Amino acid sequence: MSGQEELAERFEAQRGRLRAVAYRMLGSLGEAEDAVQETWLRLARTDAAEVENLPGWLRTVISRICLDMLRSRASRREDPEPVSDEVGADGGASGPEEEALLADSVGLALLVVLDRLSPAERVAFVLHDSFGVPFEQIAPVVGRSTVTTKKLASRARHKVRGTSAPPPAELDGHRRVVEAFLAAARGGDLSGLLAVLAPDVVRRADAAALPPGGAPELRGARAVAGQTVLLRGRARFAEVALVDGAVGAVVAPCGRLRLVLKVTVEDGRITSYEAIADPVRLRGLALAVLDTGITGR
Repeated sequence: MSGQEELAERFEAQRGRLRAVAYRMLGSLGEAEDAVQETWLRLARTDAAEVENLPGWLRTVISRICLDMLRSRASRREDPEPVSDEVGADGGASGPEEEALLADSVGLALLVVLDRLSPAERVAFVLHDSFGVPFEQIAPVVGRSTVTTKKLASRARHKVRGTSAPPPAELDGHRRVVEAFLAAARGGDLSGLLAVLAPDVVRRADAAALPPGGAPELRGARAVAGQTVLLRGRARFAEVALVDGAVGAVVAPCGRLRLVLKVTVEDGRITSYEAIADPVRLRGLALAVLDTGITGR
């Protein structure tokens, strides 16, 4: 085996982890694959004999590549590549379906919130809180001191966690109601929806959130449940999240935010919810994650 073949073999052993790092940083499988390929090209141009810790070297390189990509995206004010609501319909092994599965494994709400961090915050948070990289190793990647890097990650963690308005016990109760609503919506379970909707529930929606001819306001559990069943496809991409401090949901195919549900829960039932899809309104919402796996280190 030649030296280049051995190097390629060692790189392939790290490919899965590199892609995982890049995907969390970029929120796009296509961009993550590009970052992995660029990392290989840089390794191939390097004297591997001078690399003492190959996994660490590769992680540093791909993190810098991702940071540059995030900064470029921010300067152009671009979002990641668009995703169809029918993602996964083609059944491809490495296309939209794979990305949908990858997004589910990371968490749709987390991907949405990560997109709201600055590039340096996102890189520091992902490396430290998702992969346990020490701040001393992250600091050179983001070009900051170790102390400043800790502050970046702490600020990102605060944004990801958000601040909830209800006390914990009430928050848990509201979460169970919203999760039951989403589960019933995914399954087209009319009786399950009626069980969590108050009889006089009100549903309001932006025009962009409605099918053609859809009513911007519906009243009554049966009307709201019936409309929800018709839109069950969207519920595949829904996940609970904190919305302006209260339990709601985001609808985000592959982590790309399309819709937010602001939900009001009283006495164990949903009394109203609003479907927000207008881009300007979406940007004004404070979104955070209920379960993050944050270590708090």
